[in-house]
Amino acid sequence: MDIIKQLNWRYATKSFNTERIISPEDIKTITEAFNLTATSYGLQPLKLVVLKDKEIQKALVPFSFNQNQVAEASHLLVFCIETEIDTNYIVNYFKTVKEIRNTPDDILNPFKTFLIEEFNNKSQTEKEVWATKQAYLTMGNLMTICALLNIDACPMEGFNPEDYDRVLNLKEQHLKSVLVMPIGYRSDDDFMAELKKVRKPIEESIIMR
Repeated sequence: MDIIKQLNWRYATKSFNTERIISPEDIKTITEAFNLTATSYGLQPLKLVVLKDKEIQKALVPFSFNQNQVAEASHLLVFCIETEIDTNYIVNYFKTVKEIRNTPDDILNPFKTFLIEEFNNKSQTEKEVWATKQAYLTMGNLMTICALLNIDACPMEGFNPEDYDRVLNLKEQHLKSVLVMPIGYRSDDDFMAELKKVRKPIEESIIMR
């Protein structure tokens, strides 16, 4: 597949075809890609809510600056950060490392101790800013995955996280919403689909040495 062709094909979709639904197989690919995305220290301080309930999607439109893509899309992806990144969270991560790799404790413990101290010294705000950066990494990856699958997407920061958290009961799960991405298939009347992509000349973006 021509990756550059697909990246030129994609755009922030403004209007979705409400009749077309993403296949379970493609949703599985997207969720597996989410789980495989690199994160700082490998800690994966994220969860992805995959919404296909149209009533909930419609209910979220007023909390998305009335952007109808939220309701029209086949699925709505809500990127969430963990709010309790503490010693227990880190210890559980290293338990998983040991289970999967059977790495000896004498190799794991120095790094585990470092991370526990590192995160104990961070404020809650610093932890959430760090986790949010990981969410942007995953969104960028999923935008590319969607393009390769010929699935349209619209990355969004324009929504009210507090209302999303309330509607989706995220606080009770120790989560906060930070990014939203409707995914599906562009409608025939989306005027944005035929517009040329606007980017700087590549020589203004790339420094080769």
